[in-house]
Amino acid sequence: MRIAYLDCFSGISGDMFVGSLLDAGLPFEQLETILSGLKLSGYRISAIPEERNHIFGTRFSVTLEKADQAARHLDDIREILENSDLPLPVIQKSIQIFENLAKVEGDVHHISPNEVHFHEVGAIDSILDIVATVAGMDLLGIEKVFASRIPVGSGIIGSAHGRIPIPSPATIALLKDIPIYSSGQDAEMVTPTGAALIASLCSSFGPMPP
Repeated sequence: MRIAYLDCFSGISGDMFVGSLLDAGLPFEQLETILSGLKLSGYRISAIPEERNHIFGTRFSVTLEKADQAARHLDDIREILENSDLPLPVIQKSIQIFENLAKVEGDVHHISPNEVHFHEVGAIDSILDIVATVAGMDLLGIEKVFASRIPVGSGIIGSAHGRIPIPSPATIALLKDIPIYSSGQDAEMVTPTGAALIASLCSSFGPMPP
């Protein structure tokens, strides 16, 4: 069995997850071909080697033609995925992640999951982050995912709902039952997309398994 272990010493986000898969050997051209099956337009993706303290990794980026993205409901995202040419397991797992996120957002705002208006997470870049992660794991043959404890930051961040604390209510709800600790950083270390991915994909959290 091929497994992946996420050492989240610097937090987790959708683009960080995809970048790590690319750095681990996921062929960018294959990922690009798979994502074209979403039949979305108005974006360009790239994988760029990047250096921090003389250590190199891969940054996955989504460049949008329009800065303002339409907010979407769960049914809108489900329709995009169900009408795509993605492999069925990728469609099913991606929908499950969005359903988990919609349930949490609904609980936060006291509305049903289908009423949730995805703003940041419903935008094209976040859809691509989630689908690219699921598709990348499928292409690499990863059957199980483990992760370290998760560091969270602090402070205030702007959102579609105004200024909210870090971690955001949705992020902290998604991290329920997942071991977290304070990073001591006044910054967003875990995004809602990153939290949704690890909550849905990871089997356990802690030291690297045998």
